[in-house]
Amino acid sequence: MVGTVPPVTTVPSPRRPLDPDDRRRHWYENELGWRTVPGEPLRLVTGLRFDVLDVPVEAGAAALWRLGPDSPVAVRGDRMRLLVAAGSAEELPGLLDWLEWGALAPALDLVALGEGGHMEAPPVPGTGSAQGHPGTPLPAGRPGPVQGAAVWLRPPEPGCEVEASLPTLSAVGSPGGAPDLVRLVDTVATQCHRVRLRRSCAQPLAFS
Repeated sequence: MVGTVPPVTTVPSPRRPLDPDDRRRHWYENELGWRTVPGEPLRLVTGLRFDVLDVPVEAGAAALWRLGPDSPVAVRGDRMRLLVAAGSAEELPGLLDWLEWGALAPALDLVALGEGGHMEAPPVPGTGSAQGHPGTPLPAGRPGPVQGAAVWLRPPEPGCEVEASLPTLSAVGSPGGAPDLVRLVDTVATQCHRVRLRRSCAQPLAFS
């Protein structure tokens, strides 16, 4: 009909691609089922799906053989984060006492992150995070991590039951080679003590 105004068709706006930080948060929350802390920088909540033993890199590297091959491990600067079963942070003080490390515990530089804590979320594997120890060469054209930022040394695998690979107190004496939290803590504490002794010996003597 003459003079009829044609109907207006609404064209949807093009969907914006996810921001890299949103993709990273989506990977942790949807692929792994790990809760993140609102806001930036992106942080992972500890004490729910896992706890963390935060130790000097030298001590952590010497204790890696106590972990299962699928146990996630992250590195940030001169610190290594070993993921262990949720609840391990609460058990750590008593465990150190039982292993006769209690008197030296305050000086061991062994920090446990559990309920109410958080750790920096490393980049998603394959998106610029260096696998292996910091300094591992990256393929040409792939950007490296920000200096001092956390990276995965052993990344978690989506689709796997990550908790089954984590060292736990219940693995003591169990068959099948399950990661044993007691042996891991004893090894880490020993290595932390050795690192402490090396550092104290390296300090210059003070003369009055």
